[in-house]
Amino acid sequence: MEYRKFGMLDKLAYMSGDVANDLSFIFVMMYLMVFYTKVLGISGAVVGLLFLTARIVDAFTDIGMGRLVDIIKPRKEGKFRFWIKMVAPFVSLSSFLLFVYVVKDFSMPIKIAYIFVTYIFWGSICYTAINIPYGSMASVITIDCEKRASLSVYRSVGASISVLLISYIVPKVIFVEKYINGKLENVIVPERFTILALAFSILSFIFYMFCYKFSIERVKVKICEYNKEEKSFLKEVKKIGNSLKVNRSLQVFLVISLIYLLTTMLGSGLSAYIYIDYFKNKEVLAYSGMIGAILTFAVSPIASKIVKKIGKKTSGSIGLLISGGIFIILYLLRLNNAWVFFAFFVLCALGTSYFNVIVWAFITDIIDDQEVRTGCREDGTVYAVYSFARKLGQALAGGMTGFILSYIGYNSSQVIQSVSVSNSIYSIYTLAQGVGCILCGVVLLFIYPLGIKQVMINTEKLNKRREVENAK
Repeated sequence: MEYRKFGMLDKLAYMSGDVANDLSFIFVMMYLMVFYTKVLGISGAVVGLLFLTARIVDAFTDIGMGRLVDIIKPRKEGKFRFWIKMVAPFVSLSSFLLFVYVVKDFSMPIKIAYIFVTYIFWGSICYTAINIPYGSMASVITIDCEKRASLSVYRSVGASISVLLISYIVPKVIFVEKYINGKLENVIVPERFTILALAFSILSFIFYMFCYKFSIERVKVKICEYNKEEKSFLKEVKKIGNSLKVNRSLQVFLVISLIYLLTTMLGSGLSAYIYIDYFKNKEVLAYSGMIGAILTFAVSPIASKIVKKIGKKTSGSIGLLISGGIFIILYLLRLNNAWVFFAFFVLCALGTSYFNVIVWAFITDIIDDQEVRTGCREDGTVYAVYSFARKLGQALAGGMTGFILSYIGYNSSQVIQSVSVSNSIYSIYTLAQGVGCILCGVVLLFIYPLGIKQVMINTEKLNKRREVENAK
């Protein structure tokens, strides 16, 4: 079958998928904890328990979805595209249900039951069912390494569009300024969460459909022989375990991702608290959320060139080490001026933004490495394992955010927090991200095995294999 040549439409279509994903995901990561604690009045410890419970469920749903994608015979739309069309309506609906403000009037047991059901339905079922096929699809849109890197860049740009939109609009919409005890404070308007959730849900569905309509799966992947055999849960678990054993690049990158997301998402979870409770400045909160997206747009045009010249491994580790070092400086300085703090934060975000731009290209390299080692291509399984590690890091961050807030004495019923609580938020926000980024940079630079030379060797091996298969 003849397909159109790989070009800008492919990049925009793939980008739109992550715009859709992150219209719900980023809104949840940045503001669901705020909604649960400040609007519904649920304690941070309960929310932390919810996030950890959901990740236990994800251990089954993520891996299960990955294996399902790998073993099911491709449909006429392709191996991955039809999942996007089928699941998109459920993702949009479930993300809206997370932010229904009238739940604040329910009794506490009903509130807790509601957040457990809706959050697990959204994250562990609906989001999993669309994100794993979407993420796996990059490796079948093109086999060319540089073109795959461009897909990673555009995916990151798509995420940044959502981050930019949410970071700028949400604080300005949900917070209003009121005088309390003679001081001007930022107070939440609960119903505006629900209005925004509805708007983001509708937009996400539109972007999902654009992704489905204009994406093309050019690389046809055969189902491995053992994937055609009769399945059992224990056999699948054993197969996944064996895959992990032989793939050192996946093992190391899982560790990096877990640490990176644990610390940076902890920072994201605390961002609303540090700017509102420590600096008391909602304007800087809006800009702090936007800057990562702006820097992503800035580095995206040159990211592919940097990767081509020195590789993902070296350039990514440099970015992480720079960011980590600046976070440590912020911890030691303990600044009181929000704008000066923001100026340093911009430098931190430059390194992490570059790493985020290229991160998805690491996964296609790892999938190729898996195929070289095992002779079988398992896009869905590898991506599912990685997706679970990401969710685990994010959940642990969410859980830690809740537990930390409770531990330091944060009181969700009080508009104004004590000085000791505010200072603790500052310390944790800066130190955790500093240590995390430095640790990830060191592991990536010295332990991760897929440098630029090894990636090229793997690509050559796979191209030769496919030439032989096509000649048969």
